Amino acid sequence: MSEPRGRKQRKAAAPLRIILVGAGAMGHTWLHTLGRSPDTEVVGLVDLDLELAQRVSEEELAAVVPVARSLTELVDLVGADAVVNVTVPGAHNPVNEEALRAGLPVLCEKPISPTVAEAQRIAEVAKETGKLLMISQSRRYLNQFTALRDAVAELGPIASVSCEFATAPHFGGFREQMPYPLLVDMAIHQFDSARALLGEDPVSVYCESYNPAWSWFAGDAAATAIFEFPGGARFVFNGSWCNSGQETSWNSRWRVAGELGTATWDGDNAPLAGEPPREVPVDDDPEQTDGSLAEFVRCVRTGEPSTTAADSNVQSLAMVEAAVRSATEKRRVTLAEVVGDISSSTS
Repeated sequence: MSEPRGRKQRKAAAPLRIILVGAGAMGHTWLHTLGRSPDTEVVGLVDLDLELAQRVSEEELAAVVPVARSLTELVDLVGADAVVNVTVPGAHNPVNEEALRAGLPVLCEKPISPTVAEAQRIAEVAKETGKLLMISQSRRYLNQFTALRDAVAELGPIASVSCEFATAPHFGGFREQMPYPLLVDMAIHQFDSARALLGEDPVSVYCESYNPAWSWFAGDAAATAIFEFPGGARFVFNGSWCNSGQETSWNSRWRVAGELGTATWDGDNAPLAGEPPREVPVDDDPEQTDGSLAEFVRCVRTGEPSTTAADSNVQSLAMVEAAVRSATEKRRVTLAEVVGDISSSTS
């Protein structure tokens, strides 16, 4: 069965006093998430744009809170218990390190860092300080995905996991200029989900990335990757951000084949498993950012490990980096080439 996700957490405990770093679009999303939780209280806002932080504090919070351009300015002033970091990816590490060294656990938006090397370094800082650095991989906190994971656990040894992702977003801006937009900006969700389903980390990948002639992206908006896992399973990702018609869910379309049967999930409805296929029961735990926050609160209060702690989440980012390297160099790439000789952690 899946791990507890905070639904039964004691409500008598005092809310965690949270400093939110980043008052932009994702900051708004997280303010709403934090506001829905009885286990958290926003006590400070940090953003380089002080006027934006002040305006967000006044417009989005029930009570105006102190704002600052740096975390250090607020830590002692507000008596914070933890930090939620929703800055741009390039700012993740500086903010995370500042918080960890101030003795505060951190819930950080994905990706953990722009590169695996930087991710490994910040994971070491978390280990050194003894404070939790958890990465919010929100798609792990979909109740239908948790039901799929439970169903997969009943299939015995797994032969293959396949994931089809096909959408056609017109983002504009930086994504449409990236060399590998699909792999770098999106695929970590599916790659991390595969690690969660299989409960282990891959050993190699062969990836081909390409851009259809009709694509509105400057870089490769489509890719196919085959990951090999230690137990012999293969994870096949087939994705496109310039798909024409019959789009999949943004949660992708999944099929898992094991010795004892097959489970499928269309990304929007309850998974199917068994023969004949039957719907898998789906719980009503907190989902997406709410689920991620619930796990963070539980882990901070109990000291239990997180499924997406920094040292584990490095492996999901490594899958992205290895896939890009494979696509660039047109060869099979081992994960060891990317992460070095580090101990593998179970998802």
